Amino acid sequence: MDLLLTREAVITLAVLGAIFSTAASVLQVRGTIGAARARQLNVAGYVFMGISMLLFIVVGYRGGG
Repeated sequence: MDLLLTREAVITLAVLGAIFSTAASVLQVRGTIGAARARQLNVAGYVFMGISMLLFIVVGYRGGG
């Protein structure tokens, strides 16, 4: 669990979320994927970003950092 509460893990999850969300938009505009698949990628991106924010809050309450 301590590994997830490291700064690197929180940043990595946020960046992965941004990559998934950006890829969803780019690939849909290019016609590589359909709307349903783009929505799935977008949801996955937001899940990663949400987990990152949650972990950021947990680290703050624990006084780590």
